[in-house]
Amino acid sequence: MTSRGRRASGRFPAPMAIDHSSRVPIHRQIFDWYQAAVVTGQLRPSQGVPSTRGLARELQVSRAPVLAAFEQLVAEGYFVALIGAGTRVADSIPAQFAPARQGHETFVRPLGGARFVSRRAARLSVDDGPWLTHAGAFRASIPALDHFPIAIWGSMLARYGRSAAHSMLGYGNSMGHPSLREAISGYLGAARGVRCGADQIMIVSGSQQGLQIAARVLLDHGDAVLMEEPGYPGAHAAFRSAGLRMAPVPVDADGMDVAEGRRRAPGAGAAYVTPSHQYPLGMGMSATRRLQLLQWATEEDAWIIEDDYDSEFRYGARPVLSLQGLDTAARVIYLGTFSKVMFPALRIGYLVIPEDLISSFRAMREAMDIFPPTLTQAALADFVSEGHFARHLRRMRILYDRRRKRLVASVTSQFGNDVRIVGIEAGMHLTLLLPDACDDVDVARRASAAGLSVIPLSTCWLEEPEVSGIVLGFGSVDEGAIDSAVERLARIVEASPGF
Repeated sequence: MTSRGRRASGRFPAPMAIDHSSRVPIHRQIFDWYQAAVVTGQLRPSQGVPSTRGLARELQVSRAPVLAAFEQLVAEGYFVALIGAGTRVADSIPAQFAPARQGHETFVRPLGGARFVSRRAARLSVDDGPWLTHAGAFRASIPALDHFPIAIWGSMLARYGRSAAHSMLGYGNSMGHPSLREAISGYLGAARGVRCGADQIMIVSGSQQGLQIAARVLLDHGDAVLMEEPGYPGAHAAFRSAGLRMAPVPVDADGMDVAEGRRRAPGAGAAYVTPSHQYPLGMGMSATRRLQLLQWATEEDAWIIEDDYDSEFRYGARPVLSLQGLDTAARVIYLGTFSKVMFPALRIGYLVIPEDLISSFRAMREAMDIFPPTLTQAALADFVSEGHFARHLRRMRILYDRRRKRLVASVTSQFGNDVRIVGIEAGMHLTLLLPDACDDVDVARRASAAGLSVIPLSTCWLEEPEVSGIVLGFGSVDEGAIDSAVERLARIVEASPGF
């Protein structure tokens, strides 16, 4: 560990209290507390501890017992005193205490068997599939991070980090920073055909929070929501956590089959769709289906949640305008994100809300986390309004188009007619449909062991999967690495039972 890394470990006041009525001497109480904290992992190797003067002041005792305790801790190997660097927890702990500790974790074990959690929590599970452990080929939803103009973005952040107005350091607007909402409103109207004012935009912490808020405002526990089948697992998790009943509706070349949705879930309160670029199969919803869906929402007094997650990237086709732009009855809640076009760690997305629902959405937002971080929003507003966002989008469209073409050509060359490629007209991923006998989860696991990340299509189904396949992201894969990665993937798939 470098000295710089060690300095990053702060010397925080110890959460101990001295019992002046105890027969145990003060120096022994201090020793016992620190010894237990080191052994259990509450204090970690190389972590700094307060100075003897500072700790004595904090505990409101004389310095003498603190000095005595620290000297004993050093003598027994729990602490080390470094000239010019203060006192720190030792890198290794005395051998007789090693069995009580593993790694850096504190072990507090519950008594008895499995403990109660809410039904809401029990319905959820964490996708810990190994295909999520790699960030290279072919991790879906990751943009070309090495092409992001980080220096420009850094200057935007520094602008507010150095000289933010005091008002920006207090509590912000639960709907989001006004300048960012204004910038997004202008962008959506010009690029996506969304009809809204800045007052209808709510800034959220990524699309996942947007889904959570929308689900809780629009629907009650047990209500039905029409879901594309297959569809986005993140939406499955959001609606499951809200206690909704998800009704899977098949998709075809025109998108969600609205008539089938009516038949399967009469009285459903909402529909979740990705009409510009269906996830994961990639088709766009046809004009006929869009109008059918809008008519359904009006007739059923229902809502449409339109997830426009990566519509900025279309190749060789005219832009598909938003479903919200066709809505004449204010039935669509529009959801967008900057994660795909900028970088996932930004954690900024947005909702476009019908005017009569603004107060309800705002109240729900305030109940969840009050308001989004202000300084990052202000920097993003400048990034958009000064033209950097539009320039970045243009560059990325060209880059992703090249990577997409290279991936399609490489897959065609390696697999021939043994797989079918779908969803190549837009976005940052495509999907390979495998023979039905192939176990796509097994393929994804073995691909992960080979350093590749592919999402098994079967994880996108609510019911029994009808087709086998893998989702390949190409946004973060350098063109020069595509051919070799596809070659490795082909060997894995071809060795799969059922191929």
